[in-house]
Amino acid sequence: MLASYICAVCGEEIETVVDESQGFDQEYIEDCAVCCRPNVLHVQIGEDDEVTIEASFEE
Repeated sequence: MLASYICAVCGEEIETVVDESQGFDQEYIEDCAVCCRPNVLHVQIGEDDEVTIEASFEE
């Protein structure tokens, strides 16, 4: 499933693929396609298949 988030480092909108088979609440690290810095992605998939992604800095 295709979704997007705002990079916590550079502020660019990044498109990513979310693997639904990993559950409705996910957290993983993905490098930004623009600035190459790591983002911790907090992914939630709603009952209506709406995806919400919040990105934060990797500490």
